[in-house]
Amino acid sequence: MQTMFQYNWKVREEWLQWCEEVPLEELLKKRTGGLGSILHTLFHIIDVEWSWIRIIQGKSECQESFLDYQSLEQVKQLDREYKKEVKEFVEAWDSDCEHLLFHDWKPGGIASTDKWGEIMRHVIAHEIHHIGQLSVWAREIGKQPVSANLIGKGLQLPQI
Repeated sequence: MQTMFQYNWKVREEWLQWCEEVPLEELLKKRTGGLGSILHTLFHIIDVEWSWIRIIQGKSECQESFLDYQSLEQVKQLDREYKKEVKEFVEAWDSDCEHLLFHDWKPGGIASTDKWGEIMRHVIAHEIHHIGQLSVWAREIGKQPVSANLIGKGLQLPQI
C-alpha cells in the first residue's frame, strides 16, 4: 500500500514540476475529458486523496473550490499541506486497517459498507487514471509526458 502511495506522490511531484515549463493559460485551457484542464485535474487528484483519507477516519472534510486555486503555486501549496496528513495516515497503515469498515450512504438513501483497504486502492487507482489523462493532454500540446513507469523510481530498496 505504502509503495503505491509513494509512487503516486512521486509521479504527481514530477507532473507539478512538468507544469513549471507550461504557460498558465495552457494549464487552465479547457480540454476534452476528465476535469477539463491540466491544473484542475491535479487539484482534483490532491483533493480527492485527502478527502477520502479524512472520511474513512470519521474526520470532517472541507470541500475546496478549484476557483480558489488558479495558479500552479497554489495547487503545489495545497499538495504540500494535504500530503502531510495523508502521509502520516499511510505510514501508520498496517494489516489491521485493511478490513476496517466504512459505513456511508449512497445517493437515494442506500446504505453502503466498504473496507478501508478497498477504499485505499480506489484512491490509488483514481490518481493513476487521471495521470493517464494528463499524459494524453501533454501529447496534445506537443510535450513529453511524465513517465508512469513504477520501475526505476527507487521506491523499493533491494533485499540483501
